[in-house]
Amino acid sequence: MKAVNAMATEQQPAGLRPEWREAARAIKAEFPRERSALLPLLHRIQAETGYLDDAVLAAVAEELGVPAQEVVSTVSFYTLFYRRPVGKKVLHVCTGLPCALAGADQLLAAFARELGIAPGQTTPDGEWTLLPAECLAACDKAPVVQVNLRYRGPVPPEAAARFLAEGGEGDDV
Repeated sequence: MKAVNAMATEQQPAGLRPEWREAARAIKAEFPRERSALLPLLHRIQAETGYLDDAVLAAVAEELGVPAQEVVSTVSFYTLFYRRPVGKKVLHVCTGLPCALAGADQLLAAFARELGIAPGQTTPDGEWTLLPAECLAACDKAPVVQVNLRYRGPVPPEAAARFLAEGGEGDDV
């Protein structure tokens, strides 16, 4: 199976759409400092498009009056912001120390093998994106994974195929 790095959920226009500018004004009004609207605005845009490209980040910086590098570094810091299109299901595998000691590297490799892609890639059908995550803050359930916003764990490496066959569904952690 040939992997692709991105599956677009929606074509993004350059800059901010008028409705995003309106949302930015409304969000800014809720905070004493305009820059405090950064995270809510980024979440709003990504919820509609699936990712945040360079043009959108530059436009957000301009709209909020913050340096572009601050917006880029914020998006780079948070695991749940994506700089390119992702699959319908984003599978984060925690690689923090407790998860690593419990087999996270083997789990990540098992998912990559089962999906036929490398970490950081999206399956050709656009269903799955596989990403390592530094810490998912569920160390008591190591190794833990997150599918979209649902946590699952512990997920042993030998359960990767079954986990994917079930679509990542099951009990929350």
